[in-house]
Amino acid sequence: MGNLLTSLLNSTGALSVYDRAFSVIQNNIANVNTPGYVDQNQSLVAAPLDLTGGVGGGVIAGPVLSSRSEYLEQDVRNQQSFLGNAQQRASDLAQVEPLFDITGDSGVPGQLNAFFNSFSQLSVNPNSDSGRQSVLAAAQSLAQSINQNAAGITQAMNNVDGQIPGVVDEINRLAQQITSLNTQFGQGVGASQDAGLDAQMHTALENLSSLVNFTVLKNPDGAVNIYIDGQTPLVINQHQYAISPDFSSPQTVIRDAQGNDITKQIAGGSLGALLQEKNSILPGYMADLNTFAQNLADQVNQQLAQGLDKSGNPPVVNLFSYRAASPASSLAVTGITPDQIAAAASGAPGGNGNALAIAQMAETGSINGVSFTQFYGNLGARVGRDVSRANADQSQAQDLVSQAQQIRQQETGVNLDAEAAKLLQFQQAYQAVAKVVTVMNDLTQTVINMIPQS
Repeated sequence: MGNLLTSLLNSTGALSVYDRAFSVIQNNIANVNTPGYVDQNQSLVAAPLDLTGGVGGGVIAGPVLSSRSEYLEQDVRNQQSFLGNAQQRASDLAQVEPLFDITGDSGVPGQLNAFFNSFSQLSVNPNSDSGRQSVLAAAQSLAQSINQNAAGITQAMNNVDGQIPGVVDEINRLAQQITSLNTQFGQGVGASQDAGLDAQMHTALENLSSLVNFTVLKNPDGAVNIYIDGQTPLVINQHQYAISPDFSSPQTVIRDAQGNDITKQIAGGSLGALLQEKNSILPGYMADLNTFAQNLADQVNQQLAQGLDKSGNPPVVNLFSYRAASPASSLAVTGITPDQIAAAASGAPGGNGNALAIAQMAETGSINGVSFTQFYGNLGARVGRDVSRANADQSQAQDLVSQAQQIRQQETGVNLDAEAAKLLQFQQAYQAVAKVVTVMNDLTQTVINMIPQS
């Protein structure tokens, strides 16, 4: 009789275990499209069996096991950080590229050619009023084109600075969300087994990775600690340490919760790209454009100073002026009159020697050993290479993210075919145990009926 009761109890216990397995499978199917959710499995544990000691064995429900792979999660986050960085660069630098079109006759290259050509035309008839006026018009157009390029770079830098606060706010918002999830994980022992909390946590971490580079340390209870570049704390247990932007100097700075400069630690994600653009890439373009404008103005002014104006006198007014702090932005034509243009060489009043010398500066004038045209062309080519590299990085990063996500899905995601197979397996087991319960119940009733009634 005792063995019958033990078998009956074991069988009914198994039915309860299988009910839990059905619930886990049902939850998997319901969350097949939930962001961050991974496949869960109800583990089965054999109960102790000791026939001599009266321990009846059976099956009991073990913990629900998550298929989460932190290695695969980290791989996805790494690729997301690379993608966020490349997307930001590709988007922002695309605004600058049209300013440096070196393939056509427009913009600075076209105006530079027109400027030197105007002196070549003036050399044909150095005393022509219309020729002299054409030189001034060409100089004005060239200065305006350089001004426009400088304004475009400045606007791009302002746009970058305008985006940084929003990205920082989003980083802090996600950090606050993660802090809240940490609090929920710390509220009970069962929270570490909560697949829903786990899904929310990893979704938040993946979203954060597209914005900034960080290291994650996971606690046994499921909570996480986050360090920017593995150094500066952003989230520690249930405490958030917000970061903030500082625009008080030409170089944009990111500060931690204590006010320390952590800009150099931020290299990944869209924030890393924005900082690189504002503090390095765009200022580099502006520095070269300033060098171009200053050298052009200085060398043309110096050559004109060696000649004679229409009246046969040394010139008293330069052609170009600029502010030393920002040559490209401030380059302008002075109040020089057409008669004051020194087309003649010194010692040859009324001649065209100086006009020819300036026309030849298209090839003979140089900046760092290359002509004006070559120097500007090199700058335009650098901008083009940066844009091309950003686009290539974006395409490659998108492929790597897709590949990493696909591998993660294959290894840890919910597979409806696999869930159907598990459902069938447990259904068959459930039916078999149910038949055992029926048989045990009938046998028990038979035995009871055999006991004589007093």
